[in-house]
Amino acid sequence: MLVNSPVVSAVRVPAYRRRIIDPRSGRALEILGHAIEYLTDEYVNERNTTLSATSTHIEAVQLLMSINRQVYFECPIAPTLGERCSSFLRACLG
Repeated sequence: MLVNSPVVSAVRVPAYRRRIIDPRSGRALEILGHAIEYLTDEYVNERNTTLSATSTHIEAVQLLMSINRQVYFECPIAPTLGERCSSFLRACLG
């Protein structure tokens, strides 16, 4: 049982801010997404198992989702259009 699994908060930055995802992080997010989907589908399609919040499938999905958020939040935030314009003007005028 994964009682002490790391949990990454999803409230660090407003959700509307885009992130710059490099190819390595993108691939990691893709693989994690497929793993989460696979485990979820497997859990839902198991007819012999009763649905339980303490299932090892649920714990595995929660752990993968936590790692997925961690990888995503490690990617740098993309500057907004306003921030890019301000930076450009400072470079031109300064």
